[in-house]
Amino acid sequence: MTEVVTVKFFRRTMIAGAAAVALVAGFAAAPTLLARSAEAQEITAGAVSAPGGAPMSFADLIERVRPAVVSISVRQRPDAATERSTEGLPPGFEEFFRGRPGRPGPAPISLGSGFFIDQQGTIVTNHHVVQGAEEIVIRTSDGRELQADVVGSDEPTDLAVIRVRGGGRFQFVTFDDASHLRVGDWVVAVGNPFGLDGTATAGIVSAVGRRDAGSSAYVDFLQIDAPINRGNSGGPTFDLHGNVVGVNSQILSPTGGSVGIGFAIPANTARSVVDQLTRNGRVTRGWLGVSIQDVDEDIARSLGLEDTRGALIGGITAGGPAERAGLQQGDIVLSYNGDRIQDRRDLTQRVGAAAVNATARLEVMRNGQRRTINVRLGERPSEQVLASAAPTPQATPEPPAQQGAAQGALGMSLRPLTNEDRDRYQLAANETGLVITSLEPTSDAAEKAIRPGDVILQAGGRSVRSLQDLNTAVDAAQRANRPILLQVDGRLGRRFVAVELGGN
Repeated sequence: MTEVVTVKFFRRTMIAGAAAVALVAGFAAAPTLLARSAEAQEITAGAVSAPGGAPMSFADLIERVRPAVVSISVRQRPDAATERSTEGLPPGFEEFFRGRPGRPGPAPISLGSGFFIDQQGTIVTNHHVVQGAEEIVIRTSDGRELQADVVGSDEPTDLAVIRVRGGGRFQFVTFDDASHLRVGDWVVAVGNPFGLDGTATAGIVSAVGRRDAGSSAYVDFLQIDAPINRGNSGGPTFDLHGNVVGVNSQILSPTGGSVGIGFAIPANTARSVVDQLTRNGRVTRGWLGVSIQDVDEDIARSLGLEDTRGALIGGITAGGPAERAGLQQGDIVLSYNGDRIQDRRDLTQRVGAAAVNATARLEVMRNGQRRTINVRLGERPSEQVLASAAPTPQATPEPPAQQGAAQGALGMSLRPLTNEDRDRYQLAANETGLVITSLEPTSDAAEKAIRPGDVILQAGGRSVRSLQDLNTAVDAAQRANRPILLQVDGRLGRRFVAVELGGN
């Protein structure tokens, strides 16, 4: 009601002012000006009217939910700090993942937040808060300190479930479906920043479905401007009804403190993971056994595709589901069970959400032809197993420039693979290729981070055994007036790169 009175008063004042201006200036058209002013103010009043539910205070909400929020102190194994990986995070994100840096002496301590999701003492927090824990102590809002144990933890989504040792009766909060949130909605965060228990902050949802935050392919983050800091990790983000709509996970900061850009795991993602961790102690995901990359505009042009949708298979795990089903390097996955694939992240999430041993129907593009391949999905190995199985890119010294035969359209010289090269790049016995010995610094290949010492394995969708094979593929691309798609192995790992040809 207050807002309505204010708006009406504002409108009358402006109308009266406009009429006064017309009379003082002696305008013959004063009634017209008055009418236009009234019309304009009707539009303005509608645009600035306060949204329903805008709170005068968050006190009642915070008083209701605070008993369910806990502070978490974790004494870690002495080697736990070295286990934390921030590789792949954008600059500034890594600060939120650190407790106290590892150092000789006492075991490192990690501080975080969490919240009860049932009255028996089950708590949700972040994986990075409890990773490597030797001892977990939770402190409730009324000052009690209780021991807790890890029920399960999931590194890909940075979620964990712990439980109070011996149980008890605790106030708890519940997850809501975060899909109803819109940019501009109010949210409230409660947690333990810098060890300050029970700190509450408020802000709005700044963005939804944020894919460019952090390195997880399984989380499309909520971006919020409610200030969160180190120690807020694992704490809840509430809507105005007191439901959990997110789990605080990361901040973007050059200093380690809040600059008003925080990221929370949406409740609909968190609830699914937490349910599995509570039931089974771990999360199972479907697995194709491939490495994939996005289809950029150059790659799409090189293949004659109309758009950049799809996921390009860059590598196949030996003995994995994809290899058994007949998928090949260079295939572009266009759809999954009939649904169009937008990019590699889309494919990763769809496969990860599928049941182990489920059959997935993939439509792929291979050598310009569409085909359907059925794959029986496996179970995704742990992140540690995947990391240990991935080949290590080699930092190859630049070979002498005079070695190798020239390929003018690509601006490079090349030579055949040797057995030493094959060992260095961990190539299979049946894989062939050419080693780049020199490269024109102004070539498109150089612009796209191809370097001397890298190996060209495929060109135009065909294996390369000799310079003649490469020349044949280059000629075909020139006739089609397209870039040529190369599969390259080197210091950046195995990848596909579309290269513009000189002389086009």
